[in-house]
Amino acid sequence: MANKTVFITGASGNMGWASFKKIYDTRPDLNINVLLRDSKKNREKFAQFLGDPRVKIVWGDFLNYDAILECVTGANYVLHIGGLVSPAADYYPKKTLKTNVAAAENIVKAVKAQPNPDDITVCYIGTVAETGNRPVGIHWARTGDPIKCSVYDHYAVSKVKAETVFAESGLKKWVSMRQSGILYPNILKNMDPIMFHVPMNDVLEWATVDDSANLMCNLCNDDIPEEFYRSFYNIGSGDTYRLSLYQFEDLLLDAIGMGHDASKLVFKPNWFIDRNFHGQWYADSDVLENYLHFRENIPAPVYFKNMAKEVEWFYKLSVVVRIPGISQLARAGLGMIAKDKRFGTRTWIKNNDANRMNAFWGDTESFGMDHYKKLSDKWSDWDLTPPSRDIKEADKYKLDHGYDESKKLEELTAADLKKAAEFRGGEYLDSKKPADVYAPSAWKCAFGHEFNLSVNTVLKGGIWCPECEPFPWNYDAIAKVNPFFAQVWYADHGKNEDLCQGEEIYAEYDEYKKA
Repeated sequence: MANKTVFITGASGNMGWASFKKIYDTRPDLNINVLLRDSKKNREKFAQFLGDPRVKIVWGDFLNYDAILECVTGANYVLHIGGLVSPAADYYPKKTLKTNVAAAENIVKAVKAQPNPDDITVCYIGTVAETGNRPVGIHWARTGDPIKCSVYDHYAVSKVKAETVFAESGLKKWVSMRQSGILYPNILKNMDPIMFHVPMNDVLEWATVDDSANLMCNLCNDDIPEEFYRSFYNIGSGDTYRLSLYQFEDLLLDAIGMGHDASKLVFKPNWFIDRNFHGQWYADSDVLENYLHFRENIPAPVYFKNMAKEVEWFYKLSVVVRIPGISQLARAGLGMIAKDKRFGTRTWIKNNDANRMNAFWGDTESFGMDHYKKLSDKWSDWDLTPPSRDIKEADKYKLDHGYDESKKLEELTAADLKKAAEFRGGEYLDSKKPADVYAPSAWKCAFGHEFNLSVNTVLKGGIWCPECEPFPWNYDAIAKVNPFFAQVWYADHGKNEDLCQGEEIYAEYDEYKKA
């Protein structure tokens, strides 16, 4: 039989490259189409595949519909892994939104242009950032929870909008998988001020790049049940990968030879923000594992050690850790990164940048500089004890989704949908239950915006009014009238925090780029 074809976007990135290699090495039954930006780096990386009969390389970008159409034509599987991501997304928010949404629109358009669109598997890789910060108390999360992109997180904004394109596409075999933080060897080289944009007690269920590649490879099979499609899933590598940021840093620094608790030697705790990032442990990541069996189940400490073996010697600080003063030098260097003129947390503090201080530091009692001044710079004053990662405890932290989840979507009545809309502060405008839960229904939010989204997107995706969320981050006003959203807002915010920035942020970034 002739080979089937898989189209992979983002094949030059971390997850995309691992997925490309996994499929190329283990699936001789599949040909691979890739869309690559025409750059020296990409031409060198894929030089060995030029002329390979199994690999078709199309040079272009996400804004080029004809290039995407060429890649989609004849494909049986579309794995949309690529996108403009952070930290680049932080510098170019308009470009990020335009690129990531256009990619989704062009892929859907190209799939629909095929003679068999309903037969083509289309996988969109979303992000954990879509649901924002989840402090302890609401730290176990699942799909269907409220969308809440953190303030200033333009990447997350673009991913929600792109995900909605697929969810509302009318395609029969789309699936959205929200990727967590990815563990890959070069993560040891990342020295960007974004490293301080994570609360020290933040929790994240990491996914290894190997598991992610297995996931993409296993999706290219024809024995997956029909029920799997037109759904949202969370990607995570499971139990031992449920870590707090401190545990993550501890494993990372220990892997390169600095020993346990090295974070206390090279960082100060108040260099890190204490809210407004993203992170959660997944109460439902096993759902995806049960379908596609992608986890290699390597314990996290072992995986970290294995990552350290794959980087250059000078990242393995065990060879120099005994030099007197090395930790002080490391702290000085990392402290300079935290002083980055644009995204360094220490710069925001020094300049009392009110917008960022208010967004990134606070709790239910105080926020901004007032809250920051209460924070100690001594590690001994910080409680770094992580919550239990036992998934048996997840049920008591589950959020209310506002409807009877024991029912299938098709079993919900118009009364059920009206109740769900009221829990979101709005209305279900159709008089009857929809004939198709994947087709648009009419809704209205608390602010009077009328919009059309499918029942599936609203209830299973957690997506609500596109005019309110996530722009312009008018979260305090939304929480006051939307009990569904209030569950994730008031956990670490007071009831009078107006963080609405709107389009002013774009103007701010434009001025910075000119400078």
